[in-house]
Amino acid sequence: MISCKAITKSYTKGANTVTPLENLSLKVPRGEFLALMGPSGSGKTTLLNLISGIDTPTSGSLEIDGEDIARFSRKQLTSWRARKVGYIFQLYHLIPVLTAFENVELPLLITSLSRAERRKKAEEALDLVGLSGRSDHTPGELSGGQEQRVAIARALVADPALLVADEPTGDLDRESATHILGLLRSLSREHGKTIVMVTHDARAAAAADRALHLEKGKLLTTDPNLTVA
Repeated sequence: MISCKAITKSYTKGANTVTPLENLSLKVPRGEFLALMGPSGSGKTTLLNLISGIDTPTSGSLEIDGEDIARFSRKQLTSWRARKVGYIFQLYHLIPVLTAFENVELPLLITSLSRAERRKKAEEALDLVGLSGRSDHTPGELSGGQEQRVAIARALVADPALLVADEPTGDLDRESATHILGLLRSLSREHGKTIVMVTHDARAAAAADRALHLEKGKLLTTDPNLTVA
C-alpha cells in the first residue's frame, strides 16, 4: 500500500537547512496498522504528512496504492487526498455548532453525491463507530472519546483506503483510549484499512500490528520490510 524509497525532506529556516527526514525507505502492506514512535523532532509528523499528501518530499519516490504522489502537483494532491486519505487528529477538529452527523457529512459536501447519498454514507460511518444514537448531538454534548469517534467517522465517510492518525489517543483517558485503539484495530483487520499512527504512548503502539521508531530523521528497526539508510 505504501512504498517510500530514499525519501528526504528538507526546508530552509533562516540561514539554516533543516532535514527532518533523510534517505528513508519504508514499505507498509495493505491493511496493516503501523505505529510510528520517537521523540519530538524525530520526523514522525513529517513522515505522516508526506504519506498523507499534506506535504511533498524534497527527493525520493513515494508510492501510495501504486501512485507516485511525490510527482503530483498541489491540485492533484488535493484531489487525491479527498479520495484516498482519512486524517484523524489528536484534538478532533470538530465544528462546535454542527451536530455529529453534520461534522461527518462535511467532507462529502464538495462531492457530486446527492443529499440522500450523503446522508446514507454519514449514517453508515456513525454506525460503524457506534454513534448512530448520537448523530444529533453537538461536540459539546459528547465525551472526549465520543468526539474522537465522530472524528474517525468523518475520516471514514469517503471510504478511503488509508487512514493516518496523529496522536489519536493523546487527549483521552485510558478507558476512552482503549476503545479508540480497539476501533482502529477493527478498521484494519475487519475492514482492510491501512492505518499509520503517530504516538508517544507505548501502550497505544502495542495495539498496532507493528511499531517503528524514528530518531533524527531515520528509522531504527530490524524489520525486513524496511531499508535503513
